[in-house]
Amino acid sequence: MDARFTRGKSAILERSLTRPKTDISLSALFGKEADKLEQANDDDKTYYIIEKEPLINTYISVPKENSTLNCASFTAGIVEAMLTCSGFPAKVTAHWHKGTTLMIKFDESVIARDKALDGR
Repeated sequence: MDARFTRGKSAILERSLTRPKTDISLSALFGKEADKLEQANDDDKTYYIIEKEPLINTYISVPKENSTLNCASFTAGIVEAMLTCSGFPAKVTAHWHKGTTLMIKFDESVIARDKALDGR
């Protein structure tokens, strides 16, 4: 997620707040960046955060009868809350694919706003 930071009168880092797809990082929460960030080929509002070995799954043992349970769903909830509260409403779900993949489906209003800003 891009942000604007300033220290005193000089800007340390200044970026646009309009494009969440350029850099989604939860490194402050998990101590590292995700392995990959991809956009779906067939849908302009779907993005994937791919994590081969999510930190949260490392410390949780799942019983064999619940082997399909992906505890990274907790992480998906954090990402969804972060995006929604930042003005980018989305639905985030966790899936087993190339490790754990968080699938982000942005609301149509986010994509329309992005396209409108591209047209400036």
